[in-house]
Amino acid sequence: MSNVPDTVIDGGATDVRGEWSGDNQQWWDWYVSLAENERSLTPLVDLGALPDIACPDDEELGRELAEPYPLDAGTIEAFRLNGFVKLPDVLSPGATLRLRAELKRLLEAAYAASLDGGLADCFLSLEMIWLDNPLVRHFVLSPRIAKICADLLGVERVRLYHDNVLSKEPGCGRTPWHYDDHHFPLATQDVVTAWMAAQFIPVAMGPLAFAGPIDIHRLVADVPFNKTDTSYDKHVAELFRQHDVAIDESPFALGTVSFHHNLSFHTAGPNRTTQSRIVLANTFFADGARIVDDPTIVSGDWRKFMPGCEPGGPANSELNPICWPTEQEA
Repeated sequence: MSNVPDTVIDGGATDVRGEWSGDNQQWWDWYVSLAENERSLTPLVDLGALPDIACPDDEELGRELAEPYPLDAGTIEAFRLNGFVKLPDVLSPGATLRLRAELKRLLEAAYAASLDGGLADCFLSLEMIWLDNPLVRHFVLSPRIAKICADLLGVERVRLYHDNVLSKEPGCGRTPWHYDDHHFPLATQDVVTAWMAAQFIPVAMGPLAFAGPIDIHRLVADVPFNKTDTSYDKHVAELFRQHDVAIDESPFALGTVSFHHNLSFHTAGPNRTTQSRIVLANTFFADGARIVDDPTIVSGDWRKFMPGCEPGGPANSELNPICWPTEQEA
């Protein structure tokens, strides 16, 4: 943890006061270190080549990402009960693999390394990619995705918080149990993250896993968060075992996108495959939300996502556009 800022190391183990002073990758390096992991001696699973599928061109992709996705009342009810829902065929297989190729290219350029075996046992992240990359912008500002988020939350208008490119490399361990309300400095419960798997994610690759129902967060509300070791992750996992909490850790098919509420407890297993587990995660919140009065180090580099906004003020910077409804629908 030598590259972790002093704001994390200083103070008591449970003291998260103050804002994060490091960069985005330092935040992730710190955060994944809080997960309990068991050393595995089993060889990595070779998943073989990605499927050879024709990818849509820009025009076709734009139409796909603008077309509304039908949600029935049962799906919305399940989301509000469980805190998450996994929806099939939100993206076409071709769009999924075109996204993966671009995210892989961006990650390899940023980290000067090859993915899908060139790096091991690390967790990579890029943020705010939509500002400079037209292809990623299609996915981040997609009316199809944003309308799903608005419908699941039951709100009229949603804004973007930020995008997040995540790549869990072969051999990388678990992501700790957490819920995003702990991370986002937003004074609202109307927050949802769209987690776009950029390839098929079998259990061996570490798909996002959810604990349900949504109010299970109350069970672990009194567990003290520890910023220096794995005790929080271990304590939460033990309480979930003791109370037989239902965990959904099912695979993600090509084109499946999960949506989880900021009160949904979730984790992700280790990547025990030879491929990088690449994901684009975009978070949206209800228009009109404000920033909490005292953001903490757990919120990471939040000022980058909402420049010019201040604690206690509205969350409505130019980097938080309204993604649904679009100007055409408004």
